[in-house]
Amino acid sequence: MSRLDQIVDLEKRFLLSTYNRYPVAFERGKGVFLYDFEGRKYLDFVAGLGVNALGHAHPRIVKAIREQAARVIHLSNLYYNEYQGQLAERLCQLSGLDRVFFSNSGTEAMEGAIKLARLAGHKTAGDAKSQLVALHGSYHGRTFGSMSLTGQEKYRKGFEPLLENVTFVEQNNVAALHAAVNANTCAIVLEPIFGEGGILECSEEFLLACRTLADHYQAALIFDEIQCGLGRTGKIFAFQSFGVVPDIVTIAKPIAAGLPLGAFLSKEHFATTISPGQHGTTFGGGPLACRVGLEYLAIVEQERLLENVDRVGGYLHQQLQELVAKYAATREARGRGFIQGLVLDIPARPLVEQALAEGVLFNATQDTVLRFLPPFLLQEKHVDKGIKVLKKLLGKKRKKTHNVAEAATASL
Repeated sequence: MSRLDQIVDLEKRFLLSTYNRYPVAFERGKGVFLYDFEGRKYLDFVAGLGVNALGHAHPRIVKAIREQAARVIHLSNLYYNEYQGQLAERLCQLSGLDRVFFSNSGTEAMEGAIKLARLAGHKTAGDAKSQLVALHGSYHGRTFGSMSLTGQEKYRKGFEPLLENVTFVEQNNVAALHAAVNANTCAIVLEPIFGEGGILECSEEFLLACRTLADHYQAALIFDEIQCGLGRTGKIFAFQSFGVVPDIVTIAKPIAAGLPLGAFLSKEHFATTISPGQHGTTFGGGPLACRVGLEYLAIVEQERLLENVDRVGGYLHQQLQELVAKYAATREARGRGFIQGLVLDIPARPLVEQALAEGVLFNATQDTVLRFLPPFLLQEKHVDKGIKVLKKLLGKKRKKTHNVAEAATASL
């Protein structure tokens, strides 16, 4: 029995069956590559679903983990640790927001953001100010609060009843937004770029309308940047790419380079509504994760990785657009930086499985969208390799007719 077969057999016998995994197990990684137990090499356009923004086994991250693990890994939040305040300060400097709460994950960050918005709403206008406005097609997590704001039935079905007083509107529908927000709204919650929802951007007009309505009704504008934030758009925060500043923003995924860490950041007006004992965490903000978080931000800055995201992300988008122009199975290229999608007219998962056999890792979302969340270290040569594999796979489909005039002439 192969090592992969052993791993699969053990999981089938002892794990809850919640994942539809691909038939591969990885032993190690280096840079933008992963290696399976047989030593086969795979180019990684998934990056742990956006977590491994620095690739795999970045030497500075490895060094920081080793040094800190030898000192202290965990301290209760009953006590101060050396790095939590430093990381909070850095995040506030980078975002322009005022205060931070550290959690273990993105979904926990969303739960905390909802609690803060509800608490602020109650203090502003009483218990009736508790309504939440979210977007159809969105994804915010799998706990009950975050799932209540997730505008996709497939994630919600079977778990009702969820939180009450949640109204969903279509992304970029300003009229529907105006109809949904009122004096009892405590928060408008959105992803500036849908991740699980298929790499769909909110328009600046829509985001500005959200900002204006939130201000008018004294509601919190909450941006979920768990997937699109911390550098993936070419800016450290995605909202900086759109020119609209939220009251609260949630982050997670790459912040501790693979260690569990999430956070929500808040403006002072909302942050001051909460007091000791009203929220907390056992593991969030521990010294190991926070030290690595500081190292992550330092590496992004010192290695000028945002510039790389802009440059190589632009090249990737250009290459995806060329695929759309050439291949019948493709419909649209979406996104920016290192959060992009290729919309297909065929199911995406078979392409992901075929690419796996070619040594390239892609990811499928919304059934027909190939999602690209590569490490920030990706170079043009890596894009070329990925595109070459896609061309090979898409080449089995009928190519589009480019020159309509030639086609018309040939038919005469």
